[in-house]
Amino acid sequence: MMNRTLSRKLLGSMCGISSPRLSFAQSAVNTVQRQKELIKSRELEKDELRPLYMDFQATTPMDPRVLDAMLPYQVNYYGNPHSRTHAYGWESESAMEKARKQVAELIGADPREIVFTSGATESNNMSIKGVARFYKAKKNHIITTQTEHKCVLDSCRILEAEGFDVTYLPVKNNGLIDLKQLEETIRPDTSLVSIMTVNNEIGVKQPIKEIGHLCRSQNVFFHTDAAQAVGKIPISVSDWKVDLMSISGHKIYGPKGVGALYVRRRPRVRIEPLQNGGGQERGLRSGTVPTPLVVGLGAACEIAQQELEYDHKRVTVLANRLVQKIMSEIPDVVMNGDPDQRYPGCVNLSFAYVEGESLLMALKDVALSSGRFGIGRFTTEEEVDYTVEKCIQQVKRLREMSPLWEMVQEGIDLKSIKWTQH
Repeated sequence: MMNRTLSRKLLGSMCGISSPRLSFAQSAVNTVQRQKELIKSRELEKDELRPLYMDFQATTPMDPRVLDAMLPYQVNYYGNPHSRTHAYGWESESAMEKARKQVAELIGADPREIVFTSGATESNNMSIKGVARFYKAKKNHIITTQTEHKCVLDSCRILEAEGFDVTYLPVKNNGLIDLKQLEETIRPDTSLVSIMTVNNEIGVKQPIKEIGHLCRSQNVFFHTDAAQAVGKIPISVSDWKVDLMSISGHKIYGPKGVGALYVRRRPRVRIEPLQNGGGQERGLRSGTVPTPLVVGLGAACEIAQQELEYDHKRVTVLANRLVQKIMSEIPDVVMNGDPDQRYPGCVNLSFAYVEGESLLMALKDVALSSGRFGIGRFTTEEEVDYTVEKCIQQVKRLREMSPLWEMVQEGIDLKSIKWTQH
């Protein structure tokens, strides 16, 4: 959708034009503001149907097979996996290690390289702060991109406050990084490069293998936030030369509150722990491992590995169906991000002359994020078609309310107008 700031400036500046469209423009602005106020959390009213779900980048529903694997460890096998003196502990430990192996096999790692965490946010914090602080005596420079997840950017800002030097690389217009620029940014004192695999907003897939080989050749550790990629695209940490990888359970049809961090053993990556205590997870992440949750994560990874190819083909078909139907009916629609290097299940569209929040409010019976359509394992053709139909209907309606759309239809070049600001 049109950039929010730009849209506000354009609509707001209409007030400085002597035109019969003045009252219409102000009316459109007021409508947008009222709709924004309505976009807030609330309870469903009695007998109100839940919207259909098209937000698979935010979270995924738990696969019933994952729940089946977890239930015994919620009720019967409740031992502490770190209790080594009786059967209750042995049962839980065995389940935990099985899950560790399941996670490792999905990304081509050794089970001993998997550390269980509470999710990708903790894994990202552990990687960035852990590596930076451990090697700070010799290296003081971190590289990341401007389009990373907030937990990565905030971790880097905290390191800056501690005296580290952080470079935030921009991305190209297609959302991908410039490998040459990355190479030129690496310095002798660079300890870590952190770049996500698949972007959670526009779905672009970064050239992780090339980045990994570049970092290895420069003796720099490479971390990638793969929360949106694991279980959706083939991954090999060995081939990609990745040193640290963050994984989230609830992004792959597993439980919330659990994730994992891959930490390479050879060449060894050392990190300073964020929390201390019993020394669990090889001393990298103290705290009792939640057996039911890691069992669920392991089951989700195993299912993902078995069905990855099928899921990817099916999601691709549904995504193409959505994009083609929308673009065949609505002009001036742009798909954001590189058209080829992307995960198909994340479709981000911009509808010219339409405010993102306005369309979001209009599509109240579809759960999605502004401009982003998330398609997943349980999405149906009927849901895609319904979303498309509603989207086309509402975009046309909102454009009819837009003074900018009216001016474009009359052949007025918006770039030729001298806008004024009050």
